[in-house]
Amino acid sequence: MYESFHLDYYHYYNGGEKTAVWLSNKFSNFCNIENIKILDWGCGPARVVRHFPNILPSAEIYATDYNPQSIEWNRANIKNVNFNLNFLAADLPYENNFFDVIYGISIFTHLSEQKHYEWAKELTRILKPGGILFLTFQGEAFKQRLSESEIKVFDKGKIVVRDKVKEGHRTFSAFHPDAFVVRLFKDLDVVEHNKSFLNNTALEQDSWIFRKLK
Repeated sequence: MYESFHLDYYHYYNGGEKTAVWLSNKFSNFCNIENIKILDWGCGPARVVRHFPNILPSAEIYATDYNPQSIEWNRANIKNVNFNLNFLAADLPYENNFFDVIYGISIFTHLSEQKHYEWAKELTRILKPGGILFLTFQGEAFKQRLSESEIKVFDKGKIVVRDKVKEGHRTFSAFHPDAFVVRLFKDLDVVEHNKSFLNNTALEQDSWIFRKLK
């Protein structure tokens, strides 16, 4: 989300098309994906979102990120996506109940506990009633990366945050027990939850899909 960006990233992130197709199929399980408004929250160098104009040609596509270099390059080089620069503060320039779908891939993993609650409130604000929110978190499988003392906190259903670097940096890391995620989005319905797991040598994050109550 917050790494510095240069032109080579455009080629490095070609694999984002598969992710975009996978996400669109996910969304279609829970809503009509024709003529929707969709937001990529934390788009980075547009690895995923740049494919959505082709995959969902009737949709209005929006994307926002904290990195000004990414947003500048994205605006200059990617068509049919409305890019916006955001900040750590949970304040986006969209109206209430604006989006049908919002997704964020490994964004909460780089935020403090306080920012979790602030951003959960902001994302809920801009999501339409009946709209869906797709997010990923470092769940149960990531306990193997925690110390004994951190595991004790995690097992109590509390978030674990490693915050010795600047918030938003990729090494600023948060770990999320299920109970914490449910509390965080207590005003939304959980419609799908896929647990984190070890994929060969790589850990895959939990994915959660929420629906805003009508």
